[in-house]
Amino acid sequence: MDANSFSSFASPGDAARAAELRRVKAIAALVLASCLVVFIAAKILLPTHPVFGFVAAFAEAATIGGLADWYAVVALFRRPLGLPIPHTAIIQANQNRIADKLGEFIEVHFLEAAPVEAKLREVDFASFVADWLSDKKRSADLARFLLRLLPEAMSATETSGLKTFITRRVMTQLQSVDLAPIAAGTMRGFIRDGRHQGLLDNLLGAMHGALTEPDTLAVIKNKIRDELPTLLKLYRADAFLLKRIVASATTFFDDVRKDPAHPFRGEFDRMLLSFVDRLETEPGFTGRIDGLKRDLLARPELAELGRNLWNNARSFIERSASGESNVLAHHLANVFVEAGAALRADAEMRGEINQGIAVVLRTFIADQKSGVSSFIADQVKGWDMQQLIGVIEVNIGRDLQYIRFNGSLIGGLAGLALYTIEYLLRLL
Repeated sequence: MDANSFSSFASPGDAARAAELRRVKAIAALVLASCLVVFIAAKILLPTHPVFGFVAAFAEAATIGGLADWYAVVALFRRPLGLPIPHTAIIQANQNRIADKLGEFIEVHFLEAAPVEAKLREVDFASFVADWLSDKKRSADLARFLLRLLPEAMSATETSGLKTFITRRVMTQLQSVDLAPIAAGTMRGFIRDGRHQGLLDNLLGAMHGALTEPDTLAVIKNKIRDELPTLLKLYRADAFLLKRIVASATTFFDDVRKDPAHPFRGEFDRMLLSFVDRLETEPGFTGRIDGLKRDLLARPELAELGRNLWNNARSFIERSASGESNVLAHHLANVFVEAGAALRADAEMRGEINQGIAVVLRTFIADQKSGVSSFIADQVKGWDMQQLIGVIEVNIGRDLQYIRFNGSLIGGLAGLALYTIEYLLRLL
């Protein structure tokens, strides 16, 4: 392929360069032809004056130099005049070697760990992510995209057995949790913060209210009456005892509730702390808690609750993905926007994210650089060399044509110098 055929499909810039290449080629050919004409004319006029000998020497050497450099430039791309001359069409003949060396060069000099890491650390990936997420439209598009994927992901989770596997793993992890230390620690924090006193006040208030209920009073009265001797029943001692019991209890409850320093509160503290200590140390408590945990996890109601939660979540996601409900999409988009704003405001987090991405990409490139090298080499080997040569020639051919100009000039000067030396030697 020559520059003319290439210019038929190249971009406007390449077409202009192809036109300039044709112009320079024409000038170079004209210079070569001019040197040849001057040489012939000088040889013819040589008998008339010795100066034409110098002109002929210059033109002769310039013609030879121009021809030699024309041959060198043409041989780089194709066979001169189509002749099968050895060591011509160099680029075509060495396509595979050029491909392998190009891939090797890129692997060694462009994909080495140090320069790759240095370049990656110059890129602020986190800021790009923050700016991208901060755009409401992009975040909304991302939310809708994720929602379209979620129903398929949930269906795949069910059909692939992943749901069952996850459920079993969760149940196994829950079974392995030792609840006694957790419960003890929670209760210690509850007591340390003084919140147990509020619980005591609520219990006392509930008991006070229960003692004033007619039904409760009737039950207590009947119980007292059943325990009293027959003689005392005749004197309605049960009513008297009930009244005294209720009055004493309610007075006690009121005293405890109104006095933060009441001794009963200290007894309540010691009772709870003693229970926490026993919960942490006595195996019997641990066993009972573990049994309660196993019974709770084995309840069919818990499995049914899990299925209902899953089905409701799937139904809600499907409605959101179909556009029937925009609540989840709107909320998810707002989450992305807020995440972008938070990331933009947190320089430390951005630095950590950039460092992590740089490490991941550096490792990935280090693992795949040989594959990149092979890919580049295979691509170059598969190129249409005629088209490639057309691209190279159009882009650098103009400069190569100046080699012909220089060859004619340097050759002419060298020939002139040699002829001058020869002329001077003849004079001696």
